[in-house]
Amino acid sequence: MRPSSSFAVLIALLGTSHVHALNPRHAEIAHKRQVMAAGVTIVPVATGTSIPPLSSITFGMPSQATLPVSKTFSAGASAPVSDAPALPTPLVFSPADWPAEDHIPPTDSDEVTMWMQELEGKDIPNIPPTVDGSCVNDTAAAADATNRGWWTCGGYTRPTDIVACPDKFTWGVRTLLNYLDQKNISATFFVVGSRVIERPQLLIEEYMAGHEISVHTWSHKHLTSLTNEQIVAELGWTRHAIRTVLGVTPTTMRPPYGDIDDRVRAIALAMGLVPIMWTRTPGDWKVAGGMVAGPDSFATFQNILSNATVIDTGFIVLQHDLYQITVDLAIGYTLNAALTHNPPFKLEAIGKCSNLPASNLYFESSTNNTFPSYNNSNGGFDIDGDGVLDLKSAGFTNTVPFFSAVIVAGVLAIFI
Repeated sequence: MRPSSSFAVLIALLGTSHVHALNPRHAEIAHKRQVMAAGVTIVPVATGTSIPPLSSITFGMPSQATLPVSKTFSAGASAPVSDAPALPTPLVFSPADWPAEDHIPPTDSDEVTMWMQELEGKDIPNIPPTVDGSCVNDTAAAADATNRGWWTCGGYTRPTDIVACPDKFTWGVRTLLNYLDQKNISATFFVVGSRVIERPQLLIEEYMAGHEISVHTWSHKHLTSLTNEQIVAELGWTRHAIRTVLGVTPTTMRPPYGDIDDRVRAIALAMGLVPIMWTRTPGDWKVAGGMVAGPDSFATFQNILSNATVIDTGFIVLQHDLYQITVDLAIGYTLNAALTHNPPFKLEAIGKCSNLPASNLYFESSTNNTFPSYNNSNGGFDIDGDGVLDLKSAGFTNTVPFFSAVIVAGVLAIFI
């Protein structure tokens, strides 16, 4: 990979690749014919794979079997991050220990009561929840989006949000584990807590491969539509699940659908989680939803690439990894287009593209010198919600400086 630019990599779900039994030569010919008809720049089908032609990547396409975890690690294995604890004892799932998967966790649990204490003494804006996180169904909130700092209705961000890598042609991306390994690419995975407890070995494989892990809530709901207690529950249980599996607690988060305002930001920061946003998306999720076809999404991606030269910083491009459709798009077309672009992009994880030490991306290993978050009045956080404070010898600073990073989501199939 050429060193002239860098490309940040973000991954929000856990997953595995899919393989099609198509003749590669036939796929290449069909691909060339369809992209010429669609007016899309031709990008070769991924070498050595059987990714289908672009015209076949659309809603209703056949799905292949998900590949199993390729590597396993034992408790006590050394962490890939400096000063981070070793892998803990493997999670033995018991429904009694966790909220119902994919539902907003109850707010009357002992754990949420403990986590709510992290908001004490913090300036949490008194902003009422939105109707459902959308602009069209809450016109009053949408009209006040500027004051709310509401990203959904106007793209408003704050200096505490990670929004762009500092270096031009730096870009973030999410993609499949084996593809990342083949291309020597590191990524940032934003994980849903419900999937963490469901498939912990996939999360371990991502983390031990050197990828960055971040919080993406428990049930993937619009956070601006939730109460303060519900937001705390969504973030707290996901934080707890990740640490139970990995032994470390992320210091970053990404709101589902990008639905964040100043109230959600303040709560996340009070819990030691810095929000990460994005600036571009090819709309790959629309392919999986049957709204557009593969060539349409790829054409949008090509426009993103062509506009990179007019941006002074790197940028965040969001792709998804929940469906085989988005996996095939990324491995066969979009990521290859980014890697072969002129000038080239360098694909990196968000923290790395922002020149942040990997240790600062986790509470347990962070020195908090270059990646601080809101100070907890007691010098730590109760990650497990058991009433025992997890203290940091380095402490947490009281201010949040200006910083930036880049993301592009990718293609794995566990966390949204």
